[in-house]
Formats: sequence, C-alpha cells, structure tokens
Amino acid sequence: MTDTQFGPKGWTPERLGNQAEKTYLITGANSGTGFQAARILLSKNAKVVMLNRSTDKSAAAVTELKEEFGARADVSFIRMDLASLSSVREAAAKVNETVSRIDALICNAAIAQVPSRELTEDGFESQLGTNHYGHFLLSGLLFDRIEQSRGRIVVVASLGYNMGLKTIKFDDMNWDKDYGPNIGYSQSKLAQMMFAYELQDRLAAAGRTGVEVYVCHPGASATSLISTSGSRMMRAIFWLMAKTPLVQTAREGAYPEVMCATEEGLEQRALYGPTGRFESVGPVGRGTLNPHAYDKQVMSRLWKVSEKAVGFQWKIRSSEG
Repeated sequence: MTDTQFGPKGWTPERLGNQAEKTYLITGANSGTGFQAARILLSKNAKVVMLNRSTDKSAAAVTELKEEFGARADVSFIRMDLASLSSVREAAAKVNETVSRIDALICNAAIAQVPSRELTEDGFESQLGTNHYGHFLLSGLLFDRIEQSRGRIVVVASLGYNMGLKTIKFDDMNWDKDYGPNIGYSQSKLAQMMFAYELQDRLAAAGRTGVEVYVCHPGASATSLISTSGSRMMRAIFWLMAKTPLVQTAREGAYPEVMCATEEGLEQRALYGPTGRFESVGPVGRGTLNPHAYDKQVMSRLWKVSEKAVGFQWKIRSSEG
C-alpha cells in the first residue's frame, strides 16, 4: 500500500518543529525504538520522561542522552514495571505528582515471543499482562493529566496482530491450554489495538475531544525486543533477517510513534507504519488496518474484562455531565 500523505519519502523527523514546552512520556525508552524516539524528541528541545523497568539501564540511557544533547537536556526516568500493577500505580502517582503536562503518552514497551508460558505477579499471561493490561491501567491513571494538556495516547502495536486467532480468547486469556509464543504475542498486540480503538469510540460518544488516540507499529526494526524475550530460535532467525533489506534501523522504527505523538491531521481509526515491502519497511504513512482489530463486540467485551482484571474503572462521561 502506498500512502502519499507525506510524499514519496514518507514521514521523517525533518517535519518536526521546535518541541520546547512539550512533554512526552515513553514506556520502554532505554533501548530500541523507545530510546530512538526519545533522541528524536530531545533533538527538538522536548522534555522526555522515560518509564522503564531497569534503573541501571535507565541511568545509562539518561547519561548517554545528556552527553549527546548537553547537560541541560530535559530527560529523566521513573521506574515502572508494566508486568506489575502495583508498580504501574506507583509510577503513575509519581508522574501525576511531578509532571505538569503530558503532550503524549507513548505506549512503546513490550515483550515478545516468550518461549514458554509465564505469569505476571498479578496472575496474567506475561505478554498480555505486560503489553496490554499494564498500558491499559497506566493510560487510565494518567488520562486526566493527558486530557488537561489536550494530549495524545499512542499505542505501539505490531503486525503480529494479523497472526494467531485474530480475536481474543476470552475463555482462556492466560493460555492455560495451547500456549504458543507467537499466538500469545499476537493476542497481546491485538488487545492493545482494541483498547485504543474502543477508547476512541468512548471518547467520541462522550463528546470528549481533548485526547487523540493513535495506533502505529515499527515494522521490522533491528531492536532488542526479540533478543531480550524471544527463544533462541527466534533470536537466530531475527539476527539473520537483520542482515537483509527486510529489516530497518531502530531509529527508522521510531518514526511512526514520533509521528503519531506530534503530527497534525492524522486519522485516528488507522494504523500507521512503514508502507513499503510487506509494510515492514519503507516510507512511513498510513498502512492497512484489518477489520478484526476493531470488531466492536470484541472490543467492548475486552474493555470490561480489562477494567475488572486491573481493578480500575475509566470515568469517561460526557464533557457536560
């Protein structure tokens, strides 16, 4: 699919104006596309707050960014483990205490292709718990601050949503039976997309126009995602692929999420990412969004299941009410 919205080269950071006075929160920003997104935004004078699990890696990332952009670069981190609902609550409370505005929350962090079924401390299958439930709760806890800033929520999805069952396995969301690394990952990324599209619907129904919600994916990017959570076989396959034109750099993989956090005039019910070969590489624009990602009946049910699972009820009422 070719998207002509941004011309033949697609969206690039050259389109970005000065981001001074703007604040971006990025989950999983100490490596990969999240780190590259932080770099791009800092290069335009934005404030970046990273929400990361590892304190040591975060400190190293902050040091590296300050070396590149100068000691006055406004970059910091708050420790947060998406696999722990209590950690998400603590981090959100700290954000609400210390971050006065949120122009975009970029839900970038993920784990992928976990070889054998694992559960989070809250009892969720690890990929669903980390990728979907953690971000669902975080977005809800920060929503008021995002809305006050007329900000955005950016969900970084994956073309993996087209694999697996192409729906939510409500009768066995934790994969007590038939667990597979790919099918579990696919469900977790589909769940993230459904959260975003259902949130769009709920905001529209309530007349709440202050928050925009976008979904993107990085394509096939040379990041540490597979190497940190994938099996030995997946790591080997991806290492070989990374030597071919089928995989782009982590910096290029960050373009879609930075675009969705900053660019005006985007469609919300869309999927943004590379538009070249297999939509895994190439110029960044609007790609193909398959209807199973916004199946209304499934989305609505997933929202209710998610609220119950994380113990948090979103309060999206009419702006007049």
